[in-house]
Amino acid sequence: MKDSMVLLFPVLLPILSGAGMFCIRKSVKRGVLCGYTGCALLLGALFAVWLLPGPDVSFTLFHLTDRLPVYFRLDDMGRLFLAVVGLVWVLAGFFSFSYLKQYENNKRFFGFYLIGYGVMNALSLSGNLITFYLFYEMLTLLTLPLVMHEGTREAIMAGLKYLFFSLGGAYMVLFGLYFVYRFSNTLTFTPRGVLDVSLVSGNESLLLIAAFSMLLGFSVKAGMFPFHSWLPVAHPVAPAPASAVLSGLIVKAGVLGMIRVVFYIFGADFLRGTWVQTTMLLLSLVTVFMGSMLAYLEEGLKKRLAYSTVSQVSYILFGLFLLDATGLTGALLHTAFHAFIKAGLFLCAGAILTQTGKGRIGELTGIGKRMPVTLWCYTIGSLSLIGIPPTAGFLSKWNLCIGALHTKLPVFAWLGPVVLLVSALLTAGYLLPVTIRGFFPGDTFLEKQREGKEAPRGMLAVLLLLAAFSLLAGLFPGGLIQKFSAIAGQLI
Repeated sequence: MKDSMVLLFPVLLPILSGAGMFCIRKSVKRGVLCGYTGCALLLGALFAVWLLPGPDVSFTLFHLTDRLPVYFRLDDMGRLFLAVVGLVWVLAGFFSFSYLKQYENNKRFFGFYLIGYGVMNALSLSGNLITFYLFYEMLTLLTLPLVMHEGTREAIMAGLKYLFFSLGGAYMVLFGLYFVYRFSNTLTFTPRGVLDVSLVSGNESLLLIAAFSMLLGFSVKAGMFPFHSWLPVAHPVAPAPASAVLSGLIVKAGVLGMIRVVFYIFGADFLRGTWVQTTMLLLSLVTVFMGSMLAYLEEGLKKRLAYSTVSQVSYILFGLFLLDATGLTGALLHTAFHAFIKAGLFLCAGAILTQTGKGRIGELTGIGKRMPVTLWCYTIGSLSLIGIPPTAGFLSKWNLCIGALHTKLPVFAWLGPVVLLVSALLTAGYLLPVTIRGFFPGDTFLEKQREGKEAPRGMLAVLLLLAAFSLLAGLFPGGLIQKFSAIAGQLI
């Protein structure tokens, strides 16, 4: 029992530290707040790292009813998300120490930022569906202040839209949860599903409706069409560190929910070849293309990156719903890689906005003359998101295309790779103009037009680390591919 209680450390330490932030008196210097937040983030991450190489353990906190325990368990899927969340959340947090100098009320931001980290760890470690659902609802409520931090009318309206969409999606999940409870013996996440065969017989159509409802509900957080419109509104108005974790990690809470429902509750075999699989594949491809096109047409850099997230997260969903080992491997790879890449891109955008006050693409001509390191980090992240070898994004998109070619659904065997390729071209079209204009402003660019200076060292260090990961993961992918392939093999 004592050994298994260590599962609570990465959850409770950030949550309690965040709650403690609100007890600190207002007169405390900003440096003390940053030190307190940094120590809490690092300790939470260290506890998470301590768990990663250990055995699978579980811990029941308490029971809501006999069949509904609040239950935590460490498995391979949880390890993946725990590692990704920890690294990105900590790096974005350290970036915020320099970035938030321009804002007031940093105590509120840091408090909710720490609590959000603990809740994301709780989602990663949730051992059953009811525990996951409880923390999924908490994630929406406790990250809402990050979206609304600036306090402007635009930020408040964006936060309310995020709230209403997320709660609506959660209610759709709850609808399906009732049926899962009725037709299974347990809600504990189990590879290949938990449905009771004797109860399912004759009720397949009802369960498919329940599964579809749950998947649509989780797709709201993941930004899939037709529930995507909250994302390009909420992400741009938040401070850059909040945008980084919203776009890189919090949308992945929806992805994790869909993975748990498909592979640990219903099972891939139950959904394979059904209208649910076909519909979700179609919606994911529509979202991939639509998000890329909207990003291409958008002039604001942060909003362009938000539409990009709409598209890129649906790459993951497409691989997931192929219900194929190679496709799932690509989806898991892209889950991790997109978190680092998109966090880096949003932080680059935040650094540019802070140093120059400019956030529209047309205003960034010549920015590379004054902020070369920031723009190089942005360029490396862009190349990776496009899928140019030898960056990390190439590996995940390669596996997604191979998985599509292996599918037994003939239409998606060719439609999937075509849409992914077109989306990659559009991605190049909306990301690389910033690099081209920044480094090659042309003969008409005047010295007096150059504004801004390089970002502070603390911000640059974070950007360099994220850019380095995009390169190193692509150059040395063997261990990651082997690990993710093993996880996919357990589920298919």
